[in-house]
Amino acid sequence: MKAEKMREWTTDEMRAKEREFSDQLFRLKFQLASGQSDVLQKIRVLRRDIARVKTLLRQNEMQAPAGAEKKS
Repeated sequence: MKAEKMREWTTDEMRAKEREFSDQLFRLKFQLASGQSDVLQKIRVLRRDIARVKTLLRQNEMQAPAGAEKKS
């Protein structure tokens, strides 16, 4: 998936997609372990998509105003 399209998503959509991609990756790893060799490329693509989403989420956090930070 292209990063340009991901930038259009809201923060909540990004988090939901990250969870969805992680779940898909989990299932594909089981398929790989059971001997299905055609899933390797799908795993690589999913790992890149997860990294893109995490990068965009971090960029959004860094651009947020300083007053909007959570205090512990």
